[in-house]
Parts: sequence; structure tokens; C-alpha cells
Amino acid sequence: MNTVSKHDIDSILSGHVVDPFAIFGPKHRGKSGHLVAFDSHATSLSAVTTKGDIPLTDLGGGVFSGDIGRLRKYRLRGSDGSRDWTYDDPYRFAPVLGDLDIHLIAEGTHRRLWQALGAHAIIHQGVSGVHFAVWAPNAQRVSVVGAFNGWDGRRAPMRVRGSGIWEIFLPGVTLGEAYKYEIKPQMGPPILKADPMAFGAEHAPNTASVIRAVGVHDWSDGAWMKTRATRNNRNAPISIYEAHLGSWRHRDGRSLTYREAAVELVDYAHDMGFTHIELMPLTEFPFGGSWGYQPVGLYAPTCRYGTPDDFRAFVEAAHAKGLGVLMDWVPAHFPSDAHGLAQFDGTALYEHADPREGFHPDWNTLIYNFGRNEVRNFLSSNAVYWLREFHLDGLRVDAVASMLYRDYSRAAGEWVPNHEGGRENFEAIAFMKDMNTQAYGEAPEGLMTIAEESTAWPGVTTPVHAGGLGFGFKWNMGWMNDTLRFIEMDPIHRRHHHDLMTFGLVYGFSENYVLPISHDEVVHGKGSMLQKMPGDHAAKLANLRAYYGFMWGHPGKKLLFMGCELGQGHEWNHDQELDWGVLNVPGHAGLQRLVRDLNTLYRGNPALHARDADPAGFVWIDEQARAESVLSWVRIGNEGQPPVVVVSNMTPVERRWTLGLPQAGRWREALNTDAEIYGGGNRGNLGTVLADGPAQSGQPVSAEVVLPPLSTLFLVREDVP
Repeated sequence: MNTVSKHDIDSILSGHVVDPFAIFGPKHRGKSGHLVAFDSHATSLSAVTTKGDIPLTDLGGGVFSGDIGRLRKYRLRGSDGSRDWTYDDPYRFAPVLGDLDIHLIAEGTHRRLWQALGAHAIIHQGVSGVHFAVWAPNAQRVSVVGAFNGWDGRRAPMRVRGSGIWEIFLPGVTLGEAYKYEIKPQMGPPILKADPMAFGAEHAPNTASVIRAVGVHDWSDGAWMKTRATRNNRNAPISIYEAHLGSWRHRDGRSLTYREAAVELVDYAHDMGFTHIELMPLTEFPFGGSWGYQPVGLYAPTCRYGTPDDFRAFVEAAHAKGLGVLMDWVPAHFPSDAHGLAQFDGTALYEHADPREGFHPDWNTLIYNFGRNEVRNFLSSNAVYWLREFHLDGLRVDAVASMLYRDYSRAAGEWVPNHEGGRENFEAIAFMKDMNTQAYGEAPEGLMTIAEESTAWPGVTTPVHAGGLGFGFKWNMGWMNDTLRFIEMDPIHRRHHHDLMTFGLVYGFSENYVLPISHDEVVHGKGSMLQKMPGDHAAKLANLRAYYGFMWGHPGKKLLFMGCELGQGHEWNHDQELDWGVLNVPGHAGLQRLVRDLNTLYRGNPALHARDADPAGFVWIDEQARAESVLSWVRIGNEGQPPVVVVSNMTPVERRWTLGLPQAGRWREALNTDAEIYGGGNRGNLGTVLADGPAQSGQPVSAEVVLPPLSTLFLVREDVP
């Protein structure tokens, strides 16, 4: 019997099937059964059973039908006259997603969203294949297309579930295959979209998603995961090496792979004494010039450097060396590439429809609709995904300020106030609180989230339950801007701007701060760190050494962008590797050694890190020596830990200085940025300072010390036998 109407046939051939499971597959009534199948490549089609083949009637255009009785298990065999092929009919399989998944997705509370949506290689009803699921609530029809079905959207239209979830199980599809979703909007022709939840992607300029395994990696970093909570908290020494994987080092004219970087970059960061590597965004992005800050595939590590498992190998290698791995994460905006999230189902689904809310004028990108449950869930779950599935130790969240304010970079009349008439973006704030709550609650213990937040928004690192945004740390952009303005000046003018070096301590304990010298400071005409410094080449190096000493002695965790430790002569170019040859120029290898020794000193002396966020861990000795541009202070650790005194002389004048000290006795000159091994003049105190003088600058004793020109000294109290 033929139960396929002409309307159904026309719908199949034109790609307008709305409910494919109502047409395709076996339909049983009592002892009878009927099968409808579509194979545009076949001239004949049969149902293959244990009792033999059942030929199906050709209804034209690749539509076939036939009676199959009570049979429920079968395969299809197609032929075009020259070859045969046999496969499982996807329309004989039941749904994979349960009602609870659908409910949680609609509610925006699915804590493991990536386990429900996306493309997953599974065994379903005893058959191997891939389950596809995607959210497209305003689509008329969604199909999976790939080489496995000739990229024909008529071949695999999906089953629509509640809340706009479309799903289908395609037997025989395997890992490594490329795919897209063909989406028929309510109006207009079908559009091809990459999977928002894809775990892999094709190399540019191709734009298809790639099926990759998730959740099956056999991790070997158990020892690290058990101890990392002590390495990532605010009392730990945290010194971060920020790197752009594509330009750190090249081999044979190309970037390193994840696995090559697992050896070279990891070994280098470890040798340099850093505690963490922070990678600029690795979420898949189409335009290399965006450095990853315009991502299209938030769930896919970029294929530029290898596979997801290759990236996991990088993380494991870092953990084996005692290094944490952080990644820049971009939930603030996304590009408008046609294959991406923009107008995903023919409507403004992920973004705001109103450009006053949905378009970012700074970057010509689109802004997520944080007021939509499903979008917030997509982003929050993504954060947890990276922390769980890749064992990342933290996420540095990009452009937080742009999310906090509705009027960010907008003139009057170009933004929409909140429901109270103000500029705060309540929906984005709720998202960040939820993201941090989920990240710290759902991911393995010991992670950190770091906010790039450039305003004075209160409570960025205050826990959510106490009314804050819930980040673990915040970049101290004010400190960075002020101190760079100071150090870029000719020393003769610094006395007039002394407050730029001291103002950061007015608010320095209001948040858990990271002091960042990031990629943003060495691009777009800003020059390299060395270029910023005044004077001749030797003076530039001396200024930079003194500044790094000041930075490492100042409260706050440390972040230094790659190449800054070399004193690279030109600003960073993402198309070129670092100028490693500069290490052959006198003074540059010394600067590199200084950074290594600063990290060693910082890690080995708890006074320099244990109370970074505690005002009791810092005391000014003299912050008012303006005329001399000298700054001195004490870093205080916990009970029984020796204090460290830091003195910076920011002029090219050697000074004989009466330095107040908190304790009498011998103080070791633990580090002097003017030492010969760093390329300096080797002026100083012969390794030791004796505090036996009268009280000075509010300290009980003093010592006569030599302050080399353009230098920072670290003095550590030692017990005298």
C-alpha cells in the first residue's frame, strides 16, 4: 500500500518537510507496516532484512516506499546501476535526548549543555553513529548536511523537540567528518550554519564543523588537580606568562603545534620561573588578525595548531611541569560571519535585534542577548566546559566593562537604558554572576576566573553570595596605565608625577588584583616595552629593569606578555615570531635573566605574595621622596616569614640613602636590578645591608644604602648567628 501523498512527495523533493519522522521510516498498524525513504542518489532501494530484501517502489526523484509487515529492524540498500551501498535508516531510531534535557535547556539551567547539544559519536539502539542536536526555535526545518549525504539538506531533516531543539541520530557517521546545519528560516532560502556547539572545525577558509570526541580523554594530571587549589588562590605566588601561540615561536615558517608547544613553550615558561601560562583565545575564530577575540566556535579549540586532544596534551604537559594553564575567554561579543551565530535561524537569536543593544561599535561585532535564558546557558556552560573537559586552571574574561554598561562606547541616543532608566546592564551582570557561580561550583576545585575590567565597578572579586560579581581576580588596569605613564617620562619630569606610582595603593586591596603588562600595551602603535622607555639603549634597558623590579615588588599577582622579558625592540606582530635574536644584543639576555630571577625571588619569599590582597601585608617606608623619585616599602608575610623591603630609584642618579627598616640586623641584597648579570653597572651594597642606625621614616632602625641609578633593590631580613 502507498500512503505517501503527492503533497508529501513534493515536500520531500523541495526540502520543505517539517515533520520528517511523520513521513520517513517505518509506520506500523497492527500486522501491517509501511516504509518511506529518500535517497537522491539511488535508482533503486530495498529494505534489507534477515529474511531477504524487500524492494521498495520508486515514486520518483529518490522517494521510495513499500510494505514491510511487522519488521522494525532493517537496513537500506541503494543502487545507481553501477554500485550498491547499504546503510541504516536514521528514521527508524528513537530520540536520544530525554524530556529532562529539553526542559533544562528551555529553562536555561542545563549545567552540562555540551553533553546534550552538538555532535556526539555514540552507540544508539546497538548501532554506531553520531547524534546531532541544535537549538533553532524559529526555523521551519533543520537538516544535517555533510559528505555522508552529499551535502543534501533533503536527506537528513531533523526531528523537532520542545523549546526549539532539533535532533537526529545518523548511523554510520564517524569522528572526523565535516558537517553543517542547513536551516530553512520562516522566510527566505535555506542557510548553512556551523554548529554553535561544535567541538572541532575545518581549517580556514573552510567553515564547516568537524565531529570530535569529547569526554573520553584519559587524563594523567591527577596529582596536579589534587593540589592546584593551593596554587591558584589569592595567597599563592601567581606569575603569568601571556602568550599568543601563533607567534611565540615559528618552525619552518609556521606556528608551533599544540604538541610542539607542549615541549618548547612549557619548558621555557617553567625555566623562566612563571607559575602559569595564559593563552590568548583558542576558541575557533575565522580571522587570524583578531588574535582569537572574535570567536565563532566557542566549544572548539582552534584547529590552527592541532586537534582538541593535542590541546589536552599541552595542558597535561604544563601540569606535569607545575604550570597552570589559563585561557582568554570572550563572552562579550561575536563576529557577524555568515556561517556563525549571526541570524542563526533567520532571526536575531543569540544577539539583540536592536543594534543599540546588539551591535558593538568598537569591534563591528554583535552582542549576546544576555536576557535570554538559552543564551546565558550557552555561555555559562561553555565556561564550565573548558574547565572540565580541558582541565584549564582558569579563564581570563575579556571586555567585562563592555558588558557591565549599556552605554559603553556609545554616544547619547545610541543606547537603550535599563528598566530603571540607568546604564547598568542588569542582564549581563546576572550572566556573569551565574557564570562564576557555575564555574566555581561545577568545575574541579582550584580554578580561577579573572576579569578584564577597566572601571571602578565595585565588588568584581567579591563572592556572589556577598553581592559581588564573583570573579577570583581582576586586572588592575588603573595601576598599569598610571605606572606606564610614569616610566615613559624622561626622569627629569618624574618628580612632578610621583603620585602615579603611589596611587595604586589607595585602592590596591579593594579587589584581588593582577598587575598586567599584556599584549594590549605592545600593539597598535604603542611600541614595545623597550621602545616606551626614555633615553639611549642602555638607559631604556635600565628603566625597564627598574620598572619590572617595581612591578614584582608591588602587591598583586603578575602578568607579562611574551617578548617583554626579552626587551624586544619592536612592537608585537601576530604574523611574526618573537625577536629571539635580540638575546644576542648586549643587555637583553640580562633582562631575560632578571625576569627569571624576579620570579624565583617572588615564589621563594612568601612576603611578596602571601598577603597580596591584605593591607596588613604592605607598609610604605617612604612614598613621599618626590624630588628624588625614590619609593620604598615593606612586604610582610605571615608569622615567621621574613619581611622583604623594596626600594626603587627612578632617576639616573646614584644615591646614598638612609633607609628606614623594620628590624635591626643584617639584610641580604637578594636582588639588584643594576647587577652586572642583568646588564647593569654592578653598583650596590656588596650583597649586604646592616640595619644599626636610628629610627627613620617611621621605622625603628635604619641603614645607609647605595641606590644605583634606575634600579630596584630587594632586601630580605636574615638571622645573624
